[in-house]
Amino acid sequence: MYQNLIIVGNVGRDPEMRYTPSGQPVTTFSIATNRQYTANNGEKVKETTWFRVTTWGKQAEICNQYVKKGSKVLIEGRLTADPATGGPRIWTTPEGSSRSSFEVTANTVQFLSSRGENEGGGGMNDGMGGGSFVGAPEDDIPF
Repeated sequence: MYQNLIIVGNVGRDPEMRYTPSGQPVTTFSIATNRQYTANNGEKVKETTWFRVTTWGKQAEICNQYVKKGSKVLIEGRLTADPATGGPRIWTTPEGSSRSSFEVTANTVQFLSSRGENEGGGGMNDGMGGGSFVGAPEDDIPF
């Protein structure tokens, strides 16, 4: 069996890098994809889907350095299910609204914003495989 997911979206907040006990760098950040369509009743509908992206090793270090809030990125990787539910990560906001995000382990991260937009550029693929927004305001995202 094989799974490959490709996502293009905007980064929701600056990445966070940490290290495993063995010293392996791990960087996480969220991206949002937007979809706009017209419903059967003629009303325009705007829909946002959030993904939480995890990168490992050298790719994690590069993402931590160059990925910034608002950057446009292309992620290629695999969907990682929530161990508790087997599906997307689900949480409740302080106001009582339900929210969800999908966890993605990136194999490839390509920076699509120009250098002037986020001081980044190029793309990164380490082969390890290890590991304006519409919708929810950023404060509603738990990561």
